[in-house]
Amino acid sequence: MAPEAGTAESSATARIVLLTLSAGQFLMALDSSVMNVSIATVAEDVGTTVTGIQGAITAYTLVMAMFMIPGGKVGALIGRKRAFTIGCVIYGCGSLTTALAPNLPVLLLGWSFLEGIGAALILPAIVALVAGNFATERRPAAYGLVAAAGAVAIAVGPLIGGVATTYFSWRWVFAGEVLLVLGILVLARRIADVPSDERPRIDLVGVVLSAAGLGIFVYGVLRSDEWGWFRPKPDAPSWLGVSLVVWLMLAGLLLIWLFLRWEARMVKRHREPLIDPAMLHNKQLSGGLTMFFFQYLVQMGVFFVVPLYLSVALGLSALKTGAHILPLSVTLLAAAILIPRFLPNVSPRRVVRLGILAMLAGAVALMAALDADAGAEIVTIPLLLIGLGMGALASQLGSVTVSAVPEAQSAEVGGVQNAATNLGASIGTALAGSIMIAALTSSFLTSVEQNPAVPAEVKSQATVELESGVPFLSDAQLKTALDEAGTSTEVTQAALDANAAARLDGLRAALAILAFTALLALFFTHRIPKTQPRSTEP
Repeated sequence: MAPEAGTAESSATARIVLLTLSAGQFLMALDSSVMNVSIATVAEDVGTTVTGIQGAITAYTLVMAMFMIPGGKVGALIGRKRAFTIGCVIYGCGSLTTALAPNLPVLLLGWSFLEGIGAALILPAIVALVAGNFATERRPAAYGLVAAAGAVAIAVGPLIGGVATTYFSWRWVFAGEVLLVLGILVLARRIADVPSDERPRIDLVGVVLSAAGLGIFVYGVLRSDEWGWFRPKPDAPSWLGVSLVVWLMLAGLLLIWLFLRWEARMVKRHREPLIDPAMLHNKQLSGGLTMFFFQYLVQMGVFFVVPLYLSVALGLSALKTGAHILPLSVTLLAAAILIPRFLPNVSPRRVVRLGILAMLAGAVALMAALDADAGAEIVTIPLLLIGLGMGALASQLGSVTVSAVPEAQSAEVGGVQNAATNLGASIGTALAGSIMIAALTSSFLTSVEQNPAVPAEVKSQATVELESGVPFLSDAQLKTALDEAGTSTEVTQAALDANAAARLDGLRAALAILAFTALLALFFTHRIPKTQPRSTEP
């Protein structure tokens, strides 16, 4: 545990510190979801295409993934509080640049690069600062609230983005982030820092290898929807008949392996590594990291699938879509806060297992409830269950990972932990999306093939043109496209019926893979400890 001077001494100070760190986590997560409902508006405003804005979002994810581990090391070298505040300043400059961006290059500079670098400094520092400011027995509650703040940001992001875009401008979101950063910087003065005695050296070879490995792997995952996971889609790049996604992921894994070998060599030569590979042999730490990976994979998959159902399948506005996702935030916050408070001695392993089972039950319940005649209300109970599971995991995992190693390594743990969550989030979104589109395509083409109202030449044309995947369209969007193409009333109705059924099949398939992933996570929970960490101080 940190020295007594490094802990939050009074309850008032502790609340301010927790509020500050939670606000930082909220801010970092907000950018992952707030603009998803406004992509077309942003694209038009800065004179680019939807693809250009999606590229900016992808670049933001890549920058974070590439520099998360080096960002954790920087915090260990210059001090966690200093890394946190410098990261906030960089992030604030990025938000201001984005708010004023006249074109795509400036948007990329602000949103993708500056905010990505800021996040890579802030997120690992938050993990270390919780460890440095709270006693061991208080950390589960602190980590739970901080993690819950991030998940709530993802849940309410579409609502905030929808309100801003509908009534004001998307630029106000980023202007508001600047104000939030200023508030965080004012409150950050109350945070206690744990001084570091390490020499200010950083392993540049390790930085290059880790950044390149994680960046290339995540880039491959993010391109899977467009290029195909294994079999290349039409006109997509490939090598030896296999999608470039596979080769990028393999190249990324190879570079990560080389990175770990290099770090082991640095340790053997008694030099300062970027991270000590021995940490990853720690059963408790590797168990916590694995659970973080699975949690974010399922979490981001759910946040991808549910808004699509509400906004496209049911045609709800961004505001109503955000409102229907809010029940998830209620149980998430309740579990993250109340479990550590009322069950301080509960087994972390038991809580994690029950949390995963709740997420599994929520995914299965939602999959069963999806129906052509169902309304938006069907998501409420499943989202309450999924939020409960996410909150249960949030209440334990941060404390599990940090308590697994000496506190001097908490910043490095923060970097590796956030790298694991980044990998889980990117794979979860890509996996849910690709499974959904594959099932949607198969179902749509099967319905069209079996419908006698559709002429043979139309069936043949549809099979060829839709081989790369049916777009996830609302009935209104599809009807407009068919009317413009001059199709007959019978063919239009057949396509609308096929689209409605295929959408549900695609959503069910995506939820099924998320449920399977949650079930798979249960096999790794034996690495989570049975007892809560306790302070060893007298």
